[in-house]
Amino acid sequence: MPKSRSTDRLRTALITTLAAGMLPLLAACGGSSGSTADSGTGSGTGTNSGTGSKADGGTTKTVDGATQLGVPADADDYTKKLYIQENTLAACMKKLGFTYTPYVGTPDSSENSGADGQDYAAAKKSRQKYGFGTYAASVYPEDPSAPGSNAGGKLGGKVLDPPNNDQAGFSPAQKEAYDTALNGPPSASKEKEQLGGCTLEARVAAYGPQKSRAEEKKTWEAREEENRANGLELNGDAELVQLAQKYATCLKAEGIPVSTTQPTGMADMVRLGISMALPEHRPTLTKEEALPLLTKEITLALKDLECGKDFRAAYFPKEKAHPYWGDGA
Repeated sequence: MPKSRSTDRLRTALITTLAAGMLPLLAACGGSSGSTADSGTGSGTGTNSGTGSKADGGTTKTVDGATQLGVPADADDYTKKLYIQENTLAACMKKLGFTYTPYVGTPDSSENSGADGQDYAAAKKSRQKYGFGTYAASVYPEDPSAPGSNAGGKLGGKVLDPPNNDQAGFSPAQKEAYDTALNGPPSASKEKEQLGGCTLEARVAAYGPQKSRAEEKKTWEAREEENRANGLELNGDAELVQLAQKYATCLKAEGIPVSTTQPTGMADMVRLGISMALPEHRPTLTKEEALPLLTKEITLALKDLECGKDFRAAYFPKEKAHPYWGDGA
């Protein structure tokens, strides 16, 4: 995906979507591995390779000269909207004479996918090597499955940020024209900045007409209230309360601090506690410096997994029925 203002504005689109009530993103949009712009409305010439990024089994085809991603058969509604957004961007930009290569990042299904403990077997396999993932990238810098690793431009074995070739060879004027096509003319000030161009068209295609700020606020407040109610439901569940206490008792016996016994906070408490204790701008660790830290974290992560095995087995199915996000209701 284009950098600079293009990246910022498209991120604004996603933030607007979140404000309208979407859950935090699990897949990044954007990215590009195509070619330079075709001659047309935008400045510049080039060739369209007609190929695109594949995402988790998705296929690509060319429609009216624009790359379009096939939606995986098992995609949920949220993921389908990401594909609609990216494909609309590609089609819209092609009409304006530019190439935009659609890309949808997807969660990996390898060792790293079980890090949250929801899948006990996958989590055990992951934690035995990576712990919670805090130091894994430093110890395994070339391992694309290591949490936080960007080995070869990949994460979890999937291409996360393809080479940005859609604007390769562009002059400053051509880049400005591309940016305007993608996002609309620049606003006079950040305060008045709004979605525009193909980004707005794609957003509307995926999520419907843009709401007013008052409507967005009302929708977001309703979503927050629903989330609060779901949190109260989970934290008031007698089975979960009992299992959370058992989980906490086990952690304490292992010498692991317990900051909450609320079911909504227990599953990730130990992992988040480690992350929050780290310096905000910690220096990059060498492999030699990180290895003993990872070794200790692996021990801690496995103890946490075993202590919370029964709790997580009961919690995640109930959380799926009452989706909750946050640090605790």
